[in-house]
Amino acid sequence: MEDLVESILDYVRSDYTDYAIMINGEWGSGKTHFWNNKIKKKIESMQLNGKRYTTIYMSLYGISNLEEISKKIFIETTQLMDKNLRKFMQANGQTTIPEYAKTGLDMANFFGVTQNGDKVDYADFFSTDDKVLCFDDLERANVDVIDILGYINNFVEHDHIKTIIICNEKELSTKLKSSNLEMKTFIATYLLDKQGELNKADKPMVEKIRDKIEHVFDKANDYERIKEKLIGETFEYAPKFDYIINGILLRYENVPDLIRFLRENTRLIIATFERSGTRNLRILKHSLNDFKKIFNMVNKSYPNTSNRVMQTMLIFTIAISFEIKAGKITKDKFVNIKDNEEYKSILVSSRVLMDNRQFYIKEFDSNYYYNFKAEYRFFKFIEYYVRTRIFDMKLFKQDMETIRNTVDINNLPGYKRLLTEEYWKISDDEFGDVINSALEDVKEGNLELIDIVKIYAYFSYFSKKGLIKEDLKVLKVIFFNGMNIASLKSNYCDNVDEELSKIAIDEWQEDMDDILKHFNNLNSQLLDKMYKERAEEVFKCIPMRMEQFYEMFDRQCMDVPIFKYYDPFQLFQRISCASNEDIVLIKEKLMNRADKYPKQVEQEAKNLKQFKQVLDNYLDGKDTSIKIVTLKDFSNSLEYILGKAKPSFLPKKEKIDNTVQN
Repeated sequence: MEDLVESILDYVRSDYTDYAIMINGEWGSGKTHFWNNKIKKKIESMQLNGKRYTTIYMSLYGISNLEEISKKIFIETTQLMDKNLRKFMQANGQTTIPEYAKTGLDMANFFGVTQNGDKVDYADFFSTDDKVLCFDDLERANVDVIDILGYINNFVEHDHIKTIIICNEKELSTKLKSSNLEMKTFIATYLLDKQGELNKADKPMVEKIRDKIEHVFDKANDYERIKEKLIGETFEYAPKFDYIINGILLRYENVPDLIRFLRENTRLIIATFERSGTRNLRILKHSLNDFKKIFNMVNKSYPNTSNRVMQTMLIFTIAISFEIKAGKITKDKFVNIKDNEEYKSILVSSRVLMDNRQFYIKEFDSNYYYNFKAEYRFFKFIEYYVRTRIFDMKLFKQDMETIRNTVDINNLPGYKRLLTEEYWKISDDEFGDVINSALEDVKEGNLELIDIVKIYAYFSYFSKKGLIKEDLKVLKVIFFNGMNIASLKSNYCDNVDEELSKIAIDEWQEDMDDILKHFNNLNSQLLDKMYKERAEEVFKCIPMRMEQFYEMFDRQCMDVPIFKYYDPFQLFQRISCASNEDIVLIKEKLMNRADKYPKQVEQEAKNLKQFKQVLDNYLDGKDTSIKIVTLKDFSNSLEYILGKAKPSFLPKKEKIDNTVQN
């Protein structure tokens, strides 16, 4: 960097120049900071023929016409002529006039008189050999770049004023090509039509229009021509970020705990910044400012959070900031990831890649967490904060409570590491303990049933690779017994294929078939258990809580063979005690359900037949009443409902009756 400074100073020291120099660098890389803190000070400390150099800086950001540039130069030079203004600035340590203050300067200056009545010092005003002009943000002006460079050329070629232009040529090139694109496309299409080229099929239409635009409106070539005339040297600004980042951290000196943590993790900050693939220090500053709030909130509410978790939060805050703010992705890439578990599930799903989001998340993780091991590396509250600028306390507490109860107490179960962490990231020293811990949890049935299946897939794979010495036959017995125990307290798994797709191994072992068969049997039993519990919960609402019954039945039972799981006699007792109106409503609901879901009726046929029999036995010999008539209608509706079932699903006696009737 010192070599770059010296090269720029050599240009300023030259006796005679008829060219400007350019400093080229990416947005946010610190070019303006470099000018203010490195170049400007050194130039103003130099003397030429007994005269001290003066710098005049102008940002072209938002400039809409060349007259505004002239006004800016006038304002900047006026401060050098007004003695009172110069004294005020020196007394207050001001080196430049704030932009808002410039607009308030007395316009009498334009008539050659300063605010204190002094006349303009024309010797100063006409002097050019001790001034250095600096034009910043060339690509952000709203004036044609060619016009601006032509304007600047007047100072360089005719007045021989040392001139430095700061810009991002990459963005400048994009701007030259994309400006007035609609107008260019219209004219290019018109010309192609006039030339009879529009309807020819020799090349794609888009390519024809693009080529014509470049031929007619080749601003890029115009820019190169005037640049060749105006710019004598172009310096690439590639700063040493270690030095700059250390300077950025100085702003946190008044927060002792934070600055200590940031200083200790400077290499982590630099590495994450470099992996972003940008040179945008502005985004880094914003991300560190966000981390300041995160750091303070964690220290205040969860003071015992481990250093490793805080390091991961630092990486994630910087990484997610660059991914979103640098325009590398659309914001919705992370929106639907609700927590760290889902994030890691995506990472370990190597066998089934469902969408583009999954590829992106894998790339994000391997890039920013390269050689950095962390169990918890997706923080929803941070992602939401960076994306929306809202610090959601509910999300914050959810993340922190999960961290406190799992990864941050240094006792994450071995099976959990196998399910959520790529196994090759487990060190050799830890691997044996992870295997033993996982096997112990399997023996005791401490896992969900589906998780035992996934763990067995790993064990089978490890056995084939020689990573474990346990005999597979013995292991299979252990896993069968563990599954039996786990089934007593597990939940039914309704997305088996999706869960099995999360196994992070490439080879499916043949001995998995027996495990899967046993799992399917147990999972089927869990389904029956779940439906029995649901049936009990739903039907117990009859007759006292009918509104709740209707709501639950419509939401949970329409496409479920719920009558298969409830005792027919208890069902009769409850329905017979219901009001006549409710009996009619239930009857109509069941008939409509049978029309929509006949397959459910097929599975319920046995119980519905028994229920009808109990109901008919009760009605036999009863005196006529509204209740009896209502229940008889209900029994008839059951006849209709049972008619929806295929004969193979009916009880044996009913199949015989149907045959006789036919």
